[in-house]
Amino acid sequence: MKTQLRLNPLLFLLLLGVCVAFRQDVPPRLKLFLLIGQSNMAGRGIPEAEDKQPHQRIWMLTKEQTWVPARDPLHFDKPAVIGVGPGLAFAQKLVNADKKVNIGLIPCAQGGSGIDVWVPGAYYAATKSYPYDDAIKRAKKALETGELAGILWHQGESDSQTEKAAVYGEKLTALVSRIRTDLQAENVPFFVGTLGDFYVQKHPVAAQINTILEALPKTIPNMYAVSASGLTDKGDTTHFDTSSARTLGRRFADAYLAQSKKHK
Repeated sequence: MKTQLRLNPLLFLLLLGVCVAFRQDVPPRLKLFLLIGQSNMAGRGIPEAEDKQPHQRIWMLTKEQTWVPARDPLHFDKPAVIGVGPGLAFAQKLVNADKKVNIGLIPCAQGGSGIDVWVPGAYYAATKSYPYDDAIKRAKKALETGELAGILWHQGESDSQTEKAAVYGEKLTALVSRIRTDLQAENVPFFVGTLGDFYVQKHPVAAQINTILEALPKTIPNMYAVSASGLTDKGDTTHFDTSSARTLGRRFADAYLAQSKKHK
């Protein structure tokens, strides 16, 4: 004699709801962006209500290498001072431009880091990290969930010294080549942001860093410079304020969208 198992309709709906909720915790296939550099990429702007609202199509890789809906602060380099950077505004502009895209942000910036610690094996005591090695490790983990679509770099304040600036272009060129090789990302666009006007005024050698950042795209394939001209600091003559950090993020997005259109 056969017995027929019947599922209570209310129990079925409850189980279905649990399954749907679980599925929402798993991001879809993502278009990935690696965020690297120092504090102005990590973000030091004061978060406001809009920065804390997650977007259903923007995800971030946590310190523990799990995916969660993105909100500021994205980074975790210096917990006492982290805030709003350009990453979230960058992603928001991309999802607004394409209603089908799902973005995955890979925060890896380390506040105060000079370009010399963005090499394999280099330890950065200020954040107890290996900036380059950690970024590669996190990017490879993220690649299990999507495809790398771009690399965003904002760094140079720590190298705005005469001797360091003299070799900055050479070191950044090597970094771009190395990271593309290690991530098998030879054709992935690489975007560099210039240093703020307020920083250049305080540290004149920073103008030399900006000149290098603006010139390198002429010699490095698929590299693009994003201007920070006209943006303002948070009162410390070093870090972008919240509004300017968002504006810089949208400028990065404009550069990405422009190159995407050109390569279609």
